[in-house]
Amino acid sequence: MENMHHFFLKLSIFLVGLFTLSCSLTKEKNTGTDSENPINSVWLKAKNFQSIIEGKPTNLYFLSNSKGARVAITNYGGRIVGLQTPDKNGELRDVVVGFSSLQGYINSSEKYFGALIGRYGNRIAKGQFEIEGVKYQLPINNGVNSLHGGNKGFQDVVWDVVKNTDKEIHLRYIEEDMKEGYPGNLTVDVIYSFSEENELGMSYKATTDRKTVVNLTNHAFFNLNGEGSGSIINHKLQVDASHYSPVDETLITLGVHEKVEGTAFDFRTFKTIGERIEQSDIQLKNGLGYDHNFVLDKGITEELTKVATVVGDQSGIRMDIFTQEPGLQFYSGNFMQSQHTFKSGIKDDFRTAFCLETQHFPNSPNQENYPSTILAPNEVYSTYSVYRFSVIEDIAMQ
Repeated sequence: MENMHHFFLKLSIFLVGLFTLSCSLTKEKNTGTDSENPINSVWLKAKNFQSIIEGKPTNLYFLSNSKGARVAITNYGGRIVGLQTPDKNGELRDVVVGFSSLQGYINSSEKYFGALIGRYGNRIAKGQFEIEGVKYQLPINNGVNSLHGGNKGFQDVVWDVVKNTDKEIHLRYIEEDMKEGYPGNLTVDVIYSFSEENELGMSYKATTDRKTVVNLTNHAFFNLNGEGSGSIINHKLQVDASHYSPVDETLITLGVHEKVEGTAFDFRTFKTIGERIEQSDIQLKNGLGYDHNFVLDKGITEELTKVATVVGDQSGIRMDIFTQEPGLQFYSGNFMQSQHTFKSGIKDDFRTAFCLETQHFPNSPNQENYPSTILAPNEVYSTYSVYRFSVIEDIAMQ
């Protein structure tokens, strides 16, 4: 009887220890500790993202689901570093291009790989806008215009990690009044989530203590055949937009929307990205390809609405985009110049990735006929977008 008592005592101690270890592993699962993420560390090493920048710690965090799909996010710039999802053969492919270390992003001449963008995504003409008779001047960092928040936009700051689990990460950044020329202390909260349905959610909220302009988005560069798989020109794209925003030679919108019908911008039915990209079109010449806002037919909606679909021609991976926003910026990787080496060891060659950024329209602060991007102190900026990944059997997309 005494031996039986000792047996159960030892068994209890063992089970308590096992439970404690399990809890410890669960707690540390998403903190970016390589030793606690043996599977993730084969893909990306969190230690390569661990540093201190301007007094704030940086790290790499992993979101995952039971299907094996996963996302890697760093709080430096709130960047999506990679996203692995199954292809038509059930093999994981990393469909977001990026770097294997923090230093890769810091040293990159392309600032926006995978990053959160703000305070104002896209371009503002000559970096100027006016609110209630007061004129504001932003840094000029893109030809004669201001792009993606100025010289030090949201992509170059360390975001505070409010909370993280294996399903979501909550990031926060407070941009001070007149930083990069924008009025108002702006508090921004972004929550990335990843579901069992392979849905990457992006929830944005912002408040201010002075009237300001806000247009937040994410600048992930996608290749649905997988990072390092070559050109994206044979990807098939469909966008629910009957109009787009033409631009001048500085890539500022002209303030009017033109019909896509009969143009290279008609993606209302599936077309390959490269099918008309070399056409003799002043708009394609201005952008060196596609770098334009598509005016979504649905407009601004409270409900989440599907607005676009892209399919990788080799992988069969399908990406559906849902948003509340009125616009979608399509960029076909025209300025990629083989200057950087991605985590796959492959260079960022011309048009080897594309972007589809949910947004309000470019240069809205200077266009009265565009939906307003002004945020007042008594208001909450709130918008939500989802990128859902799945596989299709028929990649011909009949």
